[in-house]
Amino acid sequence: MFSSALKSFTSNISSNYTLSPHPNSTSGPWKIYDAKKKSTGKAASVFVFEKKSLEPSSGGMSGGRMNAASLKRAHEEVLERLKKEASSLARLRHPSILELAEPVEETRHGGLMFATEPVTASLAGLLQEKDDQEKAGGVGGRRSRYVVEEADGGRRRRELEIDELEIQKGLIQIGKGLEFLHESAGLVHGNLTPEAIFINAKSDWKISGLGFSSPPENSTKPTSVAPISLSEVLNYDARVPRFVQLNLDYASPDFVMDNNVTPSADMFSLGMLIIALYNSPHRSPLEANGSVSSYKRLFSSSSSVPSQTNNFLSSQPLPRDVVSGLLPRLITRRPAQRLDAREFQQAQYFDNILVSTIRFLDSLPAKTPNEKSQFMRGLPRILPQFPKSVLEKKVLPALLEETKDRELLALVLQNVFKIIVAMPSGTGKRSFTDKVIPRLRDTFLATSGAKGAAPERDSLKEAGLMVLLENMSTVAENSSGKEFKDDILPIIQHALESPTHSLVDASLRTLPMILPILDFSTIKNELFPVIANVFSKTSSMGIKIRGLEAFVTLCGGSSDPTASQGDGLDGKMPEQPKAKHGSAVLDKYSIQEKVVPLLKAIKTKEPAVMMAALNVFKEVGKIADSEYLAMEVLPILWQFSLGPLLNLQQFQSYMTLIKSLSARIEQEQTRKLQELSSNGAPPTGSNDFMSFGAVGGTNGTAAANGEETDFEALVRGGPGGSSSTADMLHDPWASSAASSSSTTLPSRPAHPRSSSARQASPAAAFSWSSPPPSSPAPPRAGPLSPPAQSASRTMTPDHALSAFAPLTPSTTTTGMNATSASSFAQPLQPTRPGAGLSMHSLGSMNSMNVLTPSAVSTPSYTAPVQNQTSSVNWGAATSSNAWQSTAQSRSQAQPAFAIPPPPQQQGQSAFSGFSIAPPPASGVRVGTAGGMGMGRGMGMGMGMGMAQQAQQQSQQGQKQEIDKYESLL
Repeated sequence: MFSSALKSFTSNISSNYTLSPHPNSTSGPWKIYDAKKKSTGKAASVFVFEKKSLEPSSGGMSGGRMNAASLKRAHEEVLERLKKEASSLARLRHPSILELAEPVEETRHGGLMFATEPVTASLAGLLQEKDDQEKAGGVGGRRSRYVVEEADGGRRRRELEIDELEIQKGLIQIGKGLEFLHESAGLVHGNLTPEAIFINAKSDWKISGLGFSSPPENSTKPTSVAPISLSEVLNYDARVPRFVQLNLDYASPDFVMDNNVTPSADMFSLGMLIIALYNSPHRSPLEANGSVSSYKRLFSSSSSVPSQTNNFLSSQPLPRDVVSGLLPRLITRRPAQRLDAREFQQAQYFDNILVSTIRFLDSLPAKTPNEKSQFMRGLPRILPQFPKSVLEKKVLPALLEETKDRELLALVLQNVFKIIVAMPSGTGKRSFTDKVIPRLRDTFLATSGAKGAAPERDSLKEAGLMVLLENMSTVAENSSGKEFKDDILPIIQHALESPTHSLVDASLRTLPMILPILDFSTIKNELFPVIANVFSKTSSMGIKIRGLEAFVTLCGGSSDPTASQGDGLDGKMPEQPKAKHGSAVLDKYSIQEKVVPLLKAIKTKEPAVMMAALNVFKEVGKIADSEYLAMEVLPILWQFSLGPLLNLQQFQSYMTLIKSLSARIEQEQTRKLQELSSNGAPPTGSNDFMSFGAVGGTNGTAAANGEETDFEALVRGGPGGSSSTADMLHDPWASSAASSSSTTLPSRPAHPRSSSARQASPAAAFSWSSPPPSSPAPPRAGPLSPPAQSASRTMTPDHALSAFAPLTPSTTTTGMNATSASSFAQPLQPTRPGAGLSMHSLGSMNSMNVLTPSAVSTPSYTAPVQNQTSSVNWGAATSSNAWQSTAQSRSQAQPAFAIPPPPQQQGQSAFSGFSIAPPPASGVRVGTAGGMGMGRGMGMGMGMGMAQQAQQQSQQGQKQEIDKYESLL
């Protein structure tokens, strides 16, 4: 419907303003639309009058030229009166007079249009809505109005409250407007009704409807407004709607009965308006229905005239101050007894702290700086007493206007945030978004965005910025994510880059409050780089510690020092940690690649900094990979923990974290290896070691080391390799032992041999062996098993082997078969010059069976410890036939043990597992066959070094020794 009307507009207003599709409210002949100026985006209200609204709803009088001409003349009079209303607003400038933005213009079809400051509704429309609510919900409907939202997000109605303070505030403003009209403009309003009062966006009451305004009689003040003719305006004209005529229900008897235009007539109308505010329905107690005769008839009886005796014909109780001190001096027959506009404002009805505060706010621009400062300091104690609507519509806008004063900025912002907190959540958020954020942006970012030289420090503005940072939780609660990112985050970044340490500190402390409202990309790319730059460049230890606390928050932890305290031992239940926000933390990459390097670069070793860094590492330890912790974090922790200024408790705190992270690394690595093992990797057991030889002694490990040493000497051509080779060539027993060892003990594969392979391998046997008992083989010992304890000792015959020291086997292995026994790669060598090879290996070894190939293959010997030998009676040993008993205990699978050929014979030895060295010429004390461990020094190198000294004695007594051995068998 309105779209067709807009097409008929050919004015600057319709082309320069964007109008809402539906009227916001109506007042008399005017439809009021919300509008915005296209060039500036400034809000406004556009009043539109359509000429077709003057046509009577019914057929009216029958046609005729005279009737048509008179109707046209009546319509023209209405148009002139409405133009006068708009043009009067253009000439009158006062805070209580509706402000005109665009002058009146005519439309294509004879209508009118003008633009004013944004208004919410007329007082008449508000009172009508209250009546509708009271009909629907009773008296409870008086408490508030509904906010009707448009589909596009705009508000068609704004929340308004008609409570005692709103009425008092509005009446004070109307009194100021009348004072201006009567004393300064020299005009009488003439038609002061609820339709002539508008409520703007700041909840201020404004006077309009000046179509019947006129200079008072006998006025000497110059004015361009033509006086009205009471005889014309008082007579009701049925040809035009009533809403374009003078409303007799609020008219003064000065007009109707005395035909006198005086300023006191407006005061009578004001009294009738006050009654309408409290009455139910909200209308005047006088109902003349546009008839002058009816009006006069009402005033002919005292019962039909509002007075104190009949409660001023109000259906609802009136405030005591209104009944006793205000209305009796307004609703009176004689104009001289009425209050003027100035006296009206001084009435007892307005004497309270809230109204006085509103009045002070209205006159705040005219106050001195000292008065303003005192007012702002005392205002927080009064704010809780104000209705929420007054705070939103009146107090808050007035305070925001004072943010331009830098000296009052901090005090003003303190009151602003107190108001936002006191408002309901929806109202507070809307007010903060629409009113506060634009003012904050203009105040703090107007000069900070300029490039070039850094702006000079403004201590007054910094004080206001500090207030903003201290109330950042309120800001975050009342801002959406986009608004916060676009308008508030730049202010925080500006504070972070400030040279004032207190501002930087306050900015870093806001981090826990602002992270939940920002998205991850903004935190990582816009906020974190600024914090990291401040942390790396600051020279203040306090800022350094605060930056570390910020890192704790960015890593998902809590910077509250008491968050981790409390173990319940003090009788108090520890507080449960608050739930952390999900997206307001850095990712693992940023923490490992950016946060940890910043920590590593810390130069100071102050305990406070070190302990703050420890809190960051605790959070890093929860997020970073175990490999990263082991390679990067733990070295830093160790470096920090050894700081010279840390006390015992602080060092122990570091050690607790180090141990915790180390345990985590160990657990994860263990689990990883177990998973790999369960996925098909070859198991690592005892047989893996046995496949390479026994662990310890000269078996496997010592032999391998000897081979590596020989190989190195061989390829380098050093003296070690050649001398060893020469010794082997000159020592037939050593060569025989080596060849025998290499022949009977080939290198084994890396993988464990199966039990079937071990059973199938032939075992060496001695020629003098007797069948073994049928008892099962002793249990197999693992590579790390302790040596078996023998039940008794078996001594070798006490031959004249004085040239040899007793040799102790390096490895004692009990109950092993030939394939699982320890392998010996080194040949048997004498231990000192002139000594032959000990032959105690051929003696009886009781239960150990060390001489059987199934148990031991090629044992190696170490140099004995002095004074640990024992002498054996050779004859006793012979008579007891120890060798025979030993032979009988050998396994039946063992081959005969062949006597090695004389040294002159070359070739392979027939020995299965042993090379028997010739005994020396003289007797020697032979040690027991106890433990068979041997050090690595009894390898190839030591044996070869002593071979030449023993060679001569070996050759001389070889034959004789063999014969003696045979006779023993």
